[in-house]
Amino acid sequence: MTKTERNWAGNHQYRCLRLHFPETVEQAQEIVARCRKIKALGSRHSFNNIADCTEDIISLEKLPSHILLNSEQKIVTISANIKYGQLGQYLHQKGFAVHNLASLPHISVVGACATATHGSGDKNGNLATAVIAMEMITADGELINLSRHQNEETFQGAVVSLGGLGIVTKITLDIVPTFDVRQVVYENLPLSRLADHFNDIMSVGYSVSLFTDWQKEQINQIWVKQLVTEETPEPTLFEATLAEVERHPIISISAENCTRQLAIPGPWHTRLPHFRMEFTPSSGDELQTEYFVARQDAYEALTAVGRLGSQIATLLQISEIRTIAADNLWMSPCYQQDSVAIHFTWKPDWPNVRQLLPVIEDVLAPFDVRPHWAKLFTIPPSQLKSRYQQLPNFQQLLLHHDPNGKFRNEFLDTYIFG
Repeated sequence: MTKTERNWAGNHQYRCLRLHFPETVEQAQEIVARCRKIKALGSRHSFNNIADCTEDIISLEKLPSHILLNSEQKIVTISANIKYGQLGQYLHQKGFAVHNLASLPHISVVGACATATHGSGDKNGNLATAVIAMEMITADGELINLSRHQNEETFQGAVVSLGGLGIVTKITLDIVPTFDVRQVVYENLPLSRLADHFNDIMSVGYSVSLFTDWQKEQINQIWVKQLVTEETPEPTLFEATLAEVERHPIISISAENCTRQLAIPGPWHTRLPHFRMEFTPSSGDELQTEYFVARQDAYEALTAVGRLGSQIATLLQISEIRTIAADNLWMSPCYQQDSVAIHFTWKPDWPNVRQLLPVIEDVLAPFDVRPHWAKLFTIPPSQLKSRYQQLPNFQQLLLHHDPNGKFRNEFLDTYIFG
């Protein structure tokens, strides 16, 4: 491992002694079997130490890439190194789709599901809700399979595993028929309009995102991704007006790397993300934080954050607000509650961001806020544990599959076993 091995954002340097790149699953099994401590590294889009290890890290990026479609059963099985952009192109060509995508198509499917990463939409569960089976290397190097059908309830704990069960080599997803989407952007919505119309606004499309900088008590932009079968966009949306040119979420940045807007229809995988696969999506070095609250608390939570606008503004690039449907995955932030995610893209100033996060977390505490597992937060483990009712069962699941803690690291020891 060299000193240049960092995550995608560059804010975290991996601490492991050895980084392995097996070229076959059998080689990966041998590596896992002989290591005392090991973690899997995906597309490096985590902003904290959830994928780090002080001894060994394994990357499956050099394994043969496989996408196996079963059109009759409407499922697809993929190798662990497949990213959503690759999967989207393949499925669309075959007439299929996954139900939703995150804002970036550059992330690995396995890593996104393991951390409950999500897209948006009132009726859309997070990306992990599509998982129906996994192939995984256990602590002793054996290859096992887990499935929704055979493992029943415990599978709901295994999907969002936070990397604690083993090294996932394959994953199987439910798929749906392909569909086309058009995207429009509305601008300048008074924040106060969310008090009575939050549900109306967030349900106007298949997937809806609100962007704000918290500076003018307004929503700067509303990105609406509609099925082409839905009604055509109205010229206004509760005082917000349709943008006449394509927009980047950060108004000062060119929209050339964003997915097409202006109601131009296109396949789902070219519209549901915010950024195109062929472009680097970032505005530069950045940090990310995201908090989840129950859907019914959305306006009160947003108002609470809005009162911190002057403190947030100096460190913020942009903030995004999305809705996600409830699920039954034990460690999902949306476990058994329809949720609203409040996302912050920060300037790369960790010392000052670190001081601000507890302030934001404090105003969100009355709403039992849950953080995105792979992003930056400072909520004490004791508080997090009280917000995940299935945590005791998840602990037992990890201990069953990994009794000696081969896949445990500082992150899991802190937030899961504490």
